[in-house]
Amino acid sequence: MVRFKHRYLLCEVVSDDPRCRLSLDDRVLGGLVRDTIVRVHGTFGAAACSIGFAVRYLNAYTGIALLRCRKEFYQLVWSALPFITYLENKGHRYPCFLNTLHVGGTIRTCQKFLIQYNRRQLLILLQNCTDEEEREAIQKSVTRSCLLEEESGEEDLSDGGGEDAAEAME
Repeated sequence: MVRFKHRYLLCEVVSDDPRCRLSLDDRVLGGLVRDTIVRVHGTFGAAACSIGFAVRYLNAYTGIALLRCRKEFYQLVWSALPFITYLENKGHRYPCFLNTLHVGGTIRTCQKFLIQYNRRQLLILLQNCTDEEEREAIQKSVTRSCLLEEESGEEDLSDGGGEDAAEAME
C-alpha cells in the first residue's frame, strides 16, 4: 500500500474589515480556493488539486487557515492564493487576501511555526504600544499564557513518567 504525501499551507486571511474574519467558514474558504484554482490553472489544476484538498483548520478570530493538498500539486494551490481578492459569504463581499505564512509536510511543523509566529507578533505589538497601560495589559496576557504552558507541561510529565521523569528534570 502506498502512502499519499501531503503538504500543508498555513495561511492568514488579511482584511481591513473585521466582519470578514468572523464570516469565515471552512466550506466557503475551500470553495473559494477551488474556484480560484479553476480560474487560474483551468481544468487541469482543478482536477489535480481536487483530490486530497481540504481545509484542515480554520480560526475565524485570528484568520489563520491550514490547507492540505497533495505534495505533487501544492505549488498549483500556492500559486493560486494571491488571486483571491475577496471573500463572499451570505450575500456580502469583503475585500481580503491570503498571506501564506508557511508550507510544511506535517501539521505539527505548521503548529510549531505558528507558535513562533505568534510570539514574534506579540513582541512587535508590545514594542508598538503607545501608553504604559496597553503595555502592562499585553505583558499580563503573555505571562498568563506562559504560565498556562508551563502548567500543562508539568501535567504531561507527572502523568507519564513517574520518578524517572522527576529525576531527569532535576
